[in-house]
Amino acid sequence: MKNTDRFTDKISIKKHLLLPLFLSVFLLQSCNKNIVENGADWQELVPTKQDENAGTWKPCVLTSSDDIKIPAPDAVTTPQYLAELRELKTTVTNLTADQKAAIKYWSAGGTLRWNEIMRSLVAKHNLAPQDSAGVYPVPNQNNPFAYPEFPFSNPPYAARAYAYVCVGQYDALVAAYKLKSQYNRPAPYVTDATITPSVSKANLASYPSEDAALASVSVELLKFLFPTEIDFLEKKATEHRFFRLWAGAATKSDIVAGDSVGRAVALKVLAKAKTDGMKNAIGTQQMWDSLAQRQAALGNEPWRSMELPARPPMLPFYGNVKRWLLTDLALARPVAPPLTSSADIKNQLAEVKNFTQNPTRENVAIVSFWADGTGTHTPPGHWNAFACDLIKKSNMSEVRTARNLALLNMSLMDAAISCWDTKSFYYYPRPSQLDNSIKTLTGLPNFPSYTSGHSTFSGAAATILGYIFPSEQADLNAKAEQASSSRLYGGIHYRMDCEAGLKAGQKIGNLAVDRARADGAN
Repeated sequence: MKNTDRFTDKISIKKHLLLPLFLSVFLLQSCNKNIVENGADWQELVPTKQDENAGTWKPCVLTSSDDIKIPAPDAVTTPQYLAELRELKTTVTNLTADQKAAIKYWSAGGTLRWNEIMRSLVAKHNLAPQDSAGVYPVPNQNNPFAYPEFPFSNPPYAARAYAYVCVGQYDALVAAYKLKSQYNRPAPYVTDATITPSVSKANLASYPSEDAALASVSVELLKFLFPTEIDFLEKKATEHRFFRLWAGAATKSDIVAGDSVGRAVALKVLAKAKTDGMKNAIGTQQMWDSLAQRQAALGNEPWRSMELPARPPMLPFYGNVKRWLLTDLALARPVAPPLTSSADIKNQLAEVKNFTQNPTRENVAIVSFWADGTGTHTPPGHWNAFACDLIKKSNMSEVRTARNLALLNMSLMDAAISCWDTKSFYYYPRPSQLDNSIKTLTGLPNFPSYTSGHSTFSGAAATILGYIFPSEQADLNAKAEQASSSRLYGGIHYRMDCEAGLKAGQKIGNLAVDRARADGAN
């Protein structure tokens, strides 16, 4: 692992050291069920490139963009359409304060806004259920409001949520762009020059509305993933669907058609999500015991929960969930770690202990910045935040934004699946289990050590984002190395966990790069 002193993040170390305070405030907000949103100062998205040909790009779940059908629109000379234009003019001259606020909010980019909302939902629900008389209840999607509320959005759950929503958004936009090209109905301000929109004019066909498609696919998938948030999500989706109508940039029939596209794509993505094996990721006590027994038979001390009372392992069979990019888990599964009684592990334990007993100011800051524990948007969310910042600075079109976030999150979900497969396959104990004199500098995750999830996530994310943003590649790789090192500095991983995780993540990230090179968007 490279020396992270070379890390060149633009965030100052003083800001890192304030993170525990920020985190404590955020935890209070999460427990109070507030939705936290950022990007308040974002300006309207005016992309440098419209990507009008995006309807020819390769989707992820749809077999092609031709899978989605909608009726042909009314011609702009018909009485029906002219009546829509008259209605539109009346609407834009009688806007409420809330409608004006929605125009400002959503014009910054719908894909980025939904990613921001999703990260807030993940953080809000990233609270582990508490025990009752030594029993840890499991959230139930069929009864989501019962304690503990569904979901517990831990890192694997979060990675899956980000992936499905981002894939759905991308596929919906590809389908919408294909239909725009097919019907080529101009925006209302092109047909009627007396209409002056309150958003920038785009050189795109108006039917169907890509924003309505994006809003509807997002809300349908998020309602499935976060069913206790339906009222909040529906409010946001309504704002997003109609903000271009309120801004004078779309008619009602544009919105209706876009809504139809989004809902149709959502049904196809939900069909995949409901059959991907996630419901079997928890397992049973007998299955957990078998994982420990297999390692004991090899002469290893198996992992065990260090909590009192002991908590079941977090989603130990998540490695069986269907993947997006990785065709064979063995391609990314690292070699077996050394026996827990070996001299190698004694040396690695000594290194971990040295970091925890002699923490430097810089290392403590690094551990805090990358903790991504309870009440946060998790490591996958951390990388989504980095990606959104880069996308916003690059002024990318809505559809290219969706494509890039889909690539990122497919790789992050596969990284989670690969890492959890490795964790359960080797069921390796944490350093503080083998040496209880090790006092960690961050929370001890309740699942096996080998390999590091942070490292696997970060290797995958830095690789695909480095391809998308080549000028940022060195900085992204430095971030990944620092995220990986943070787990060693914090005393919750061995060096071997971090190094093997980074390599596995990079392999998965390269699979996303291969897909990007072949999807037609370059």
